[in-house]
Amino acid sequence: MAARLKPMTARIDLAKEGSPADMTATDSHDALSGLAPLLRVRPELESLCRFGAQWASPHEAIDAGWAPFHLVASGSCVLELAGTAPVLLEAGDVAVLPHGGAHTVRGVSTPAGTHATANLLARHNAAILVKSNLEGAAETELVCGRLRFEQAHENLIFATLPAIVVVRTRQGADAARLRQLMMTIRDELDAARPGAGAIAADLASALLVMILRAHFDREPAGEGLLGLLTLRQTARAVGAMLETPDRAWTLDELAHHAGASRATLVRCFQKTAGMAPLAFLAELRLGLARRKLLAGTESLAAIAAEVGYQSESAFSRAFQRRYGMRPGEVRRCGERPLPSADQEP
Repeated sequence: MAARLKPMTARIDLAKEGSPADMTATDSHDALSGLAPLLRVRPELESLCRFGAQWASPHEAIDAGWAPFHLVASGSCVLELAGTAPVLLEAGDVAVLPHGGAHTVRGVSTPAGTHATANLLARHNAAILVKSNLEGAAETELVCGRLRFEQAHENLIFATLPAIVVVRTRQGADAARLRQLMMTIRDELDAARPGAGAIAADLASALLVMILRAHFDREPAGEGLLGLLTLRQTARAVGAMLETPDRAWTLDELAHHAGASRATLVRCFQKTAGMAPLAFLAELRLGLARRKLLAGTESLAAIAAEVGYQSESAFSRAFQRRYGMRPGEVRRCGERPLPSADQEP
């Protein structure tokens, strides 16, 4: 499937389904604002970390519906996650792990595989838990927490994100505001004045929406999905696909879920994503399969069944046509670029 998703250029007037107004532009809602009900995400700030010299902070895998995040207020560190190359994070960077995988954050000079910090002290300052391994100024400061998805399976954006999303706030149009928000969060938690926790959490919520915006600005292939999720009818269809990707969906069934005619649904998908609903479903299945290959140790047969293929061989053939590599090769390669892969949704 070589088709690429393209950015949303219109919204649907739901009151006039099937009319020319179906594809007229609407200025009153931007994509992320329209997606706010679907996101249903709130941040929980857990710790303010101040480290120097040799240190490592392991984080266990967490339940579905949660995603850990790390804001690097100063200094630098390395994030290690099984199946991916180590990621260097520097001051101003934000890392989110949408699927909650076990990982370790460590000092740049700390040997890989280290899973503990000597002389670690922890205290609560009335706003947040403060962790440190030194008395003086820290080389690296982190604000760590997690995102709570109120209904995990309905948070469609996060379901299709990679194992790690990193946004460098030193770059881009929003860089200054992102840095200011991050530093204000850190300062509120550090001062621990009355209400600091609530203020910091609200600021973190705004920060993370901006992080999403920066991510989608940087990954234009995702804008087609973003557009589909912004439109009520196509969002319903995509939601059904994501909830049960193993189902043998028909166009009639997807149109029924969307509350639209077949022709209207096809027209909306073509206008927004550049492909028909069933072609998008094939892309989505292979994209989800690739995420599973990179994130875990499930067998190829199990992954094939979970994304709707009746046999491992059928899955392998489709995967190789799409990415130019067999599924097992992708698992061995980790997150290294695929030779002939376009961006998946």
